[in-house]
Amino acid sequence: MRYSIPFRRQPVLVRALALALAGTLALTACKGGEGAADAKPGEAAEEEVVPVEVAAASLRAVAASYTGTAPLEAIGESQVVAKTSGVALQVMVEEGDMVRAGQTLVRLDADRARLQATQTAAQVAKLQNNFERSRKLAEQQLLSASDHDQIKYDLANARAANRLANLEVSYSAVTAPISGVVASRSIKTGNFVQINTPIFRIVDTSQLEAVLNVPERELATLKPGLPVQLAVDSLPGQAFTGRVDRVAPVVDAGSGTFRVICAFEGGGLLQPGMFGRISIAYDQRANALTVPRIALLDGEGDPAVFVVRGGKAMRVPVKLGYVDGQWVEVREGIKPGEQVVVAGKAALRDGNKVQVVGQPAAANVAASKPAAPDPASDADADNDDNQQ
Repeated sequence: MRYSIPFRRQPVLVRALALALAGTLALTACKGGEGAADAKPGEAAEEEVVPVEVAAASLRAVAASYTGTAPLEAIGESQVVAKTSGVALQVMVEEGDMVRAGQTLVRLDADRARLQATQTAAQVAKLQNNFERSRKLAEQQLLSASDHDQIKYDLANARAANRLANLEVSYSAVTAPISGVVASRSIKTGNFVQINTPIFRIVDTSQLEAVLNVPERELATLKPGLPVQLAVDSLPGQAFTGRVDRVAPVVDAGSGTFRVICAFEGGGLLQPGMFGRISIAYDQRANALTVPRIALLDGEGDPAVFVVRGGKAMRVPVKLGYVDGQWVEVREGIKPGEQVVVAGKAALRDGNKVQVVGQPAAANVAASKPAAPDPASDADADNDDNQQ
């Protein structure tokens, strides 16, 4: 005999089945949660590895130096002026010509000066004869002493006027006061030149100088004769050598600096007015332990670097010595050959794992090795083949 469930009781059964299914799912979830809670600490997510670039601490020669900037100046410079007026009959040099001291640069019209020299020479001759006659008359007491003295003074005055006229004649030949190169010329042949008018500028480029205003703390270290290195912006890639020529022994009370004059050989590529960067080396160490300057941690109270040890970055305080360009001497803290971080420092913290750029990671090396065969898997595969 077949029984059927009344239609009105079907929703009740459906609800009962739904509740039973929900309980089963809840129980399964509880068991799963207990399994997750029982997970071991070693199964946690792997720590992040920071990529870095490193450089080895190495021994090299370093120099302690003072650096500064200054323009180059000529050792001597002169404005050539006309000491008399006249028309320029001949201009004998051009800009860029090398001249020597005493060389004639311009010849001026000197006719008026020559006439004055001739006139005064005649006056001197006349007074010289008068003086000889008056001397004889004075010896014979035929001329008073005062009249004789007056003639003597007139003769001396005429001689001075004659020398002045001859000096004006000599001024018609304008000569170079110093040796050097003609830097500028402001006269042409036929121009009328006024007295005391500048007409040439001569620069002595045989030696160039640069003057540094150095803080007084360097007074005991910078001495005459120290070697100097010079680089100028207009001649990139070229270095010039010089020496400390003079050191001012007095410190300026207002600025707290003293003057150091560096000398360089001229006559070549260096020219007055060039702006140069100067480095004065005052001490050297042949085998100093150095690291790149960029390895130093920025914003640290005490100098420190990150050293890679055992695959981790360790913050190591260091004691610094001389700074020589892009290298810095390390007196204490690290040993030769140790790897210091030079790039990637911003993302590092003390103890972080690191991956040195250009070196294979240990995990990558392990992954690249072929996996060992699983005997159980091979046996299962053989059974499958036999069943087939």
